[in-house]
Formats: sequence, structure tokens, C-alpha cells
Amino acid sequence: MPRTARPTIALTVGLAAVLLAGCTDNAGSDSGGSAAAGVTPARVQAGAASSPAAAPAPTGPYVALGDSYTAGMRIQPQIGEPGGCHRSGANYPSLVAKGLSLAAGQFKDVSCSGARTGDLSSPQKVADGTNPAQLDALTADTRLVTLGIGGNDAGFMEVVTECAKENLVDIVKGVITDSEHRISDSPCRDRYAVGNGTDEVQRKVDTAGDRLGQVLQDVRKRSPKARVYVIGYPGLLPADPASCLPVLGNAVAAADLGFLVEKEQQLNGMLRKRAEAAGAVFVDLSGPSAGHDMCAGEDKRWVEPPFPAQGLAPIHPNAKGQEAVSGVVLKAIKG
Repeated sequence: MPRTARPTIALTVGLAAVLLAGCTDNAGSDSGGSAAAGVTPARVQAGAASSPAAAPAPTGPYVALGDSYTAGMRIQPQIGEPGGCHRSGANYPSLVAKGLSLAAGQFKDVSCSGARTGDLSSPQKVADGTNPAQLDALTADTRLVTLGIGGNDAGFMEVVTECAKENLVDIVKGVITDSEHRISDSPCRDRYAVGNGTDEVQRKVDTAGDRLGQVLQDVRKRSPKARVYVIGYPGLLPADPASCLPVLGNAVAAADLGFLVEKEQQLNGMLRKRAEAAGAVFVDLSGPSAGHDMCAGEDKRWVEPPFPAQGLAPIHPNAKGQEAVSGVVLKAIKG
């Protein structure tokens, strides 16, 4: 075995193992990356009647819906039931509620790790119980709704895991043939390619978009007077894959890191499109989170790498990330 192959294989095996463990812990991609004021502002779209940006900021009742990127998986303190939802008292909904000075009875967080769009209208089973259908928390009195969902529908964490596995296979093939070069420059992209300029991930994103469109219609029916904010996902990886070398080494081909960036952009693009079509507000996190991805230094990153800081979830926002997202969301709400 070539001398340089052993550490790369070890890192890739570890990467795949960590991601697989994360996916079985009700984690989603939920994938899904911001800074406080002074960074790229959230994108606001007006409804048919009037512009949300021109109206006074809502004061509640506020309901937060979403997956693990909303819930704040493994960020202390973990609160609420069921515990398997991994809901944090320091997630961005809690910080937004605090920033709006909402009383306890004016705020309800029903987000849950691993949630898909179907779990908004149906109960979601988790490790230690069942999270009620999230949309049931909405009422005619609700005035503010934030929704962060779609990554699990698109299978984004599974895609990241498969990329790690495909790159491992490619490395092993290279070792067997006594070559230190990859068999393919982008084994993960090849894995998901289906021809006609599309791929399996894109099809899942498109399907998730159809489901999200129905969800937003349901939200509007249940809470017709609510201002609705669809929260995008923060950037997981930098635009330049080379900056990930200190964190990921050569475990994932640069072209495949680019593929993952492209897929997350598709996911956020779908969320933006569906929010605009429903007259909701899309809160863009991709711009504000630039430079704060998983490959940034520990003092800068808002998303943890595959081998996270102790106690945190891999490929998920940390407390700093949740705080930053709350700043962007509050800026969008207050105008």
C-alpha cells in the first residue's frame, strides 16, 4: 500500500462512520448555514397585497417549525419533549423570541431533528417518543411562523455520507491497482448522475419543493394572519474546496466537494422559489454564512465538521451558528 494512502483511507473511513452515526440519531441535513447586522441582508418577498417589510414587526404568538438545523441538535441546554427531537433552548427560534421580547406563552417551538415535510402534518416517531404533527401548533391567532425544512426530504445528509463512501471505494481501487491517483475525479457525482443534465439529488429536491408548496398553503390556511419566514440552510462548505484540506484532507475529491456545494445551492434555490410563490419571506443564509462553513477555524465556523467539537453534532450548526442565524432572521422580521 502506498505510504500516503493509509491516512487518507483512515480519514475517509472515519468520515463515513461519523456521518452514518449522525444520520441514525434523527439528524437531518437538515442540512442545511449567518451573521448579525452588517452582512448580506435577508431577501424579502412581498405578498400579493402588501410588502411584509413595510408592515410592523409581528409580536407573536410565534411558532417555530423545522428539522435539526432549527432544533439545535445537541446544543445545550436541551429542552422539551420528546427528548429525541434534540431541541435546544439556545436555538435560533428561542433567540428570535427573546429578541422580540415575547412572553413564554407567546412562543412555541415544535421543531424536531430528522423532520421531513410529512412530519409537519403527521406525528413523527423519534427514539423516545412521538413529536405531534408540527402544523397542529398553528392557530388562527398565530402571527409569526418560521419554517426550516427540506434537507431531509432531499436526503442531503445521505448524499454527504454516500460521497464519503464513494470516495473511499475510489481510493481503495487506486491502492489495489498500485496507483495513488483516483479512478474518477468525482466518484460521488458519478454515483448520482442519471443523464439528461440532471441527477438523483436534483429530482429529490424538486419533489421536496412540491411538498413544501403544499405545506405553505396549509400554513396559510391555519394561520391566515401570520407572517411566514422560510429559513434557508447555511453554507456547509466553502466555494474553494482547497480550503478544506486542513479539515478533510484528500478524503473527498475536490470535484465532489464542488458537487455538494452545487446541491446545497439547488436546495436553497428551491426554498427561495417556493417561499416567493407562497408570498412568504425567504431568509437567505448562504451569503451571511460565507467564511463560516465547517472548514473554517473553530473560532469562526458556525457549522461543525465531520469530527465536531466535543458534544456537538457533525455537519450541524453549533451555538455560534444558531446565534448568528437568529440575527439574520431578526433583521428580516424587523425590516
